[in-house]
This record gives sequence, C-alpha cells and structure tokens, in this order.
Amino acid sequence: MPERGAAHPPSIYDVARAAGVSTATVSRTFSRPGRVGAETAERVLAAAATLGYRARLHTQRGSAPTGMIALLLTDIANPGYLEIIRGCEDAASAAGFTLLLANTQESAARERVAMERAIPNVDGLVLTSSRMTDSAIRQIAKQRPMVVLNRAVQGVPSVVHDNVRGMRYALTHLAELGHRQVTYVAGPEASWADGLRWSSLRTVAAELGVRVRRVGPVAPTVEGGVQGAALWGEHPTSGVVAFNDLVAVGFIHAARASGNQTPDDVSVVGFDNANVAELVSPRLTTVASPLHAVGETAVRNVIALIGGASSWTGEPLVLPTKLVVRESTGRAPG
Repeated sequence: MPERGAAHPPSIYDVARAAGVSTATVSRTFSRPGRVGAETAERVLAAAATLGYRARLHTQRGSAPTGMIALLLTDIANPGYLEIIRGCEDAASAAGFTLLLANTQESAARERVAMERAIPNVDGLVLTSSRMTDSAIRQIAKQRPMVVLNRAVQGVPSVVHDNVRGMRYALTHLAELGHRQVTYVAGPEASWADGLRWSSLRTVAAELGVRVRRVGPVAPTVEGGVQGAALWGEHPTSGVVAFNDLVAVGFIHAARASGNQTPDDVSVVGFDNANVAELVSPRLTTVASPLHAVGETAVRNVIALIGGASSWTGEPLVLPTKLVVRESTGRAPG
C-alpha cells in the first residue's frame, strides 16, 4: 500500500531493500533499537545514512515514540473481529509494538472521543468499520499515521474485503439452487460495506434475473437478525443474504420460531465466516475473507507509515473473498 514515487525522499522500503531486512526491522531500529541485534541495526543505520533517509517518527507532535498502535473496533463482541484482532496483534508484536484496543459501540461520537484520547499516546491508528464521516477520518489522519479497514476513504490508506465479488458469489449460489426472490437483511445505515453490498446485489440480480428486496437497516448482531426475520416475514422470499454472520444466526433462530426451517423453507447466506458460522445449526453458508491477513496487512502498513513511508492515496487494497457452502442453503421450495 505505502509506496514512494521518484520525486519523494528515500522511504523505509528503500532502506529495507538496501539493508536486506524487512520494513518492520527498519522501523524497530529507529523506534525500539533495543529489540534489534547490534549487527542488524548497524547495517540498517548504514543503509539509511547512505540513502539520506531520516525516520519521521512523530514529527507532528515532536515527542518520543510510544511503541503503541490503537485499534478501534465498532463492536468488540462481534466474533467477526476476532481473527482481525489476532492478525493486528501478530503484526504489531513482530515489529515490537503493543496494540491498544478501543470499543466504540457502533457510535461515531464514541469513536471520535476514543481517537482524540488515544492520539497523544500512540504512534499510529487502525480504524475498523469506522462510523465517522470521511472528512473526520481525513482530519485525524493528518495527526497520526492511519489505516482504515472495511471502508474506503479517499486520501487515507484502506484495506477492504472484496464485497462486490462476495455478493456475486452469494447470489449466484442461491440462483443456481433455484431461488428467484431474495431478501437482503441490511446492516447499519452508516456502514460503508453495507451500501456496497446492497448495490452489488442489485447489479448481480439484474444480470441473473433474480428479484431482490432490502429490509432494515438492523444492528449487526443476533438481535438485529431477529428483527430482520420479522421484517422478512411480512413478504417472505425463499432466499436471504444477511449483512454478517451474526445477523444470519439471529435470522435463522427467529425464522425457526415462526415455523420456517432453514434450508427447507428459506436458505440463508451470511458474511465474514466468523467462528459462529460453524456453531449454529444448520451450519452457515457464508462469504469468507482472510480476516487474519486483513489485520496483519493493516498493522504492517501503519508501521511502514510510522517509519516514514509515503502513503498511496489511490484505490484501497482489496483482499479476496470466497463462498463457503454449508448446510444453511438448499434447493428452493417447489
């Protein structure tokens, strides 16, 4: 993601290449020298001197580095974030950083307060499914190196799932099973991913000749899925695509309580492939993405930015998705 054009000064990538080490090692050499062997540190410093590279740690505030990276989550109870957290933690630990977690409870106001409190104490920020406005995110990105997950923000490095292809996989799967009418149970109104998933479903539905309708928004929780099932029950369809796995689980339980069995009466597809997908009965068909890799990628990039790399302000880094077929989908009734 971070990269340097010819007109820019030497970056952390140039130093790493010249010294024959990783960018994380270069970052540690400048921010936490005690964590790097003497011979390696000497090689990194020699390469930096030759290239004229100067680490730009915290030039915005002029204080010493803290060795901390803040990870802000919209809902720490969502199991879909578990592997993302682990990926972030693994990458941070490998580079000598400590991860600071903040739970913003799906609130843009709480998120803003948490970031303002974290900024003086961290070297960089990772935002996951932020509910703040693009302008607010860009403003804060000027104060600290930042990477945004699950959302594309112009001018800020972003890592996202391939929502477009994921929705194509989900609806194509249902269409192949004979489902001609599908309901999308939407997630939070402020969710960037939700808007993209719905628009993608509509595009694919037109291509496949499938009728799609949207109910919600609902909270991205099991309770939200229960609410979605009630809305779906007003005009039932044989297929359902849920915003995430928790919504899908709540939907399945509520549908069963009203006499609709999955997949005999209604087929359900989730999104995330969180561990709960294997625990629900029937096991959940869902769109999966490499969640651990998402977290690792975000933290590695923010560490590169902390070390002085210039950021790429073009398209977000899109990580692949795939469909994991389990027992919650089957042939359309009749």
